[in-house]
Amino acid sequence: MVRAYVPVAPAAGARNPVARRLRVRHGGVVPQPPLQTARLDLVPLADEHLELEVELDSDPEVLRYLWGRARTRDEVERNHVQRRRRAEVVDGLGMWVGFLRTVEGAPEDRFVGLWMLTPPHGPSQDRVTGEADLGYRILRRHWRQGFASEGSRELLRHGFEVVGLSRIFAQTMAVNAGSRATMTSIGMQFARAFHEHHDDPVPGSEQGEVEYELRREDWELR
Repeated sequence: MVRAYVPVAPAAGARNPVARRLRVRHGGVVPQPPLQTARLDLVPLADEHLELEVELDSDPEVLRYLWGRARTRDEVERNHVQRRRRAEVVDGLGMWVGFLRTVEGAPEDRFVGLWMLTPPHGPSQDRVTGEADLGYRILRRHWRQGFASEGSRELLRHGFEVVGLSRIFAQTMAVNAGSRATMTSIGMQFARAFHEHHDDPVPGSEQGEVEYELRREDWELR
């Protein structure tokens, strides 16, 4: 069942006077909102975005540290359903599709990638209330332009200042230097190394996985 929230005013003397917290209430739902950055419109994932997901997951390089191959259309369609369901667990959390704000044209021409801020759900993620898993997946033509970190910073802000999370973490393979650099650039700190079992391991998985984190108290001191 989805928890329902309403915004409440921040306490007097709060560092950000326009930031709003959410608290539980009976009745009424605050949906996952659209977000913006200097260059991106982040739109909650919807069924109309399926073809963009197919494009993103058809590039094996994009999925190099996740699947090691491109996904079939059937796999993308099944995963799309799972992604939508994760947005129904906690109000304000879910998946966002990123589009260029300063470029005109069809959605497929403005499409940059996919970001997520979802309740813990992976095999090595404890189901802790007040925590969320951060992730990002960018089209290859938009790599090395700072989009992953730009969108992720906005999700951090949203998660701490609006949803009221206490901890946000991100996980990747230990050999994924690019993603680890992004995590560090947005203020996350190394939390732990661990190993997962893989029925079909991808190259580098023998070196294990890593988790980075950012806690609300550290976010507020930034």
